[in-house]
Amino acid sequence: MTKNKIPGQQAQSLTGGMTRNATAESGDRAGHARARPAMERVSHARPPRIVLYSHDTMGLGHARRNLTIARALAGPGLRANVLLVTGANLVAGLSLPPGVDCLTLPAIHKDIDGGYRSRNLDLPLGELTALRSGSIRGALEAFDPDVLIVDNVPRGANGELDEALRFLEGRGGTRCILGLRDVLDSPETVVAEWRRRDNAAWVERYYDAVWVYGDPRVFDPVQEYGLSERIAAKLCFTGYLERNLDNLSASGCGAPHAGVELPLGEMLLCMAGGGQDGAALARAVAEATLPEGMGALILTGPFMPANMKQKLAAHAANRPQLQVLEYHPEPLRLLMHADAVVSMGGYNTVSEILSLQKRALIVPRILPRREQLIRAERLAALGLLDMALPEKLTPALISRWVGEPAHPLPRASELISFNGLSRLQRLLQEQLRVQDLTVAS
Repeated sequence: MTKNKIPGQQAQSLTGGMTRNATAESGDRAGHARARPAMERVSHARPPRIVLYSHDTMGLGHARRNLTIARALAGPGLRANVLLVTGANLVAGLSLPPGVDCLTLPAIHKDIDGGYRSRNLDLPLGELTALRSGSIRGALEAFDPDVLIVDNVPRGANGELDEALRFLEGRGGTRCILGLRDVLDSPETVVAEWRRRDNAAWVERYYDAVWVYGDPRVFDPVQEYGLSERIAAKLCFTGYLERNLDNLSASGCGAPHAGVELPLGEMLLCMAGGGQDGAALARAVAEATLPEGMGALILTGPFMPANMKQKLAAHAANRPQLQVLEYHPEPLRLLMHADAVVSMGGYNTVSEILSLQKRALIVPRILPRREQLIRAERLAALGLLDMALPEKLTPALISRWVGEPAHPLPRASELISFNGLSRLQRLLQEQLRVQDLTVAS
């Protein structure tokens, strides 16, 4: 377990706030008027229209982050109409708030080695990409958004956004924003990947702003990835996306446990992400020895292999203090009632843990990306959580950690910026004002 480790690279805090460029308006697209006639859009007599795209090839992290953002943008203040364009079909089954709807793309699966293939359809990857690309472009043309926010991947999975970005540039009238989580991957991997995919050139040409859902005191992508001056001029740190009951769907507010029978005493919550690589974590928690009076709830994730879920269910049948749940539409509700958490280190889960100030042991994924490892190391160095490497994971380690006396935790908001959702509304309003001026010119 790791506590208070010194980060390998010190990210520098920016003076004068969280933004490198307060207006985020430099770059090719901001310097010229849009081709679209102003008469085709009646300023904002209509509610603003926002599209949130996420490629969703591994787990549910991208879709969950976009859903959190969508709830904030559709709520009081902006009251936007938000269309989620996602590769995660589970989103379509959730209770979406008023003003939010979902277009689900045919699913792509990302293997542990980083390769892509069709998840469900018997189609070659090229045909599946073309199908998704055409669906995205058609949705943008029909929905006519004021703003497109792309999650993490500038050109989409396999370049599926290329056609849509060219279309929006030629038509004009839509602001394009790239939203990045706090850490993408190790610097050497990101530099090589962005060079191979020509990402920098696409961001410089097609995007009006880059929003980082993090804090440079934890990780500064401009410094650590060597991003160009033109991209740095568009970049703004929003702060981490805070989580609370306001982020949850209204339909679930009267049922905080959603039918889950919580332990009578203290609860250890295990969160295995999407589940496809969380079996070792779930097994270690299932076999751990818990303190007297503590029960455990394991959230496997919908993509955990069926044989592993069966083994966990059989194990739980012989342990009254252990419960196994495949999926919960609002895991934040379970987290609220946890006394301790053992989890993988995805952005959403860690943000939720820090928002609720829960004692947590993070066991990060290290393949195919080292994003979770870097995040866990940096936050452990701040004393906000504990960390264990996957190769050190055993039931005995879990038993020792959960049996240790809980140490006081600092509030995350006192060490890092943690008001990203409220800041996003202000940033989006700035983009809408620029969009109005540009269309009218």
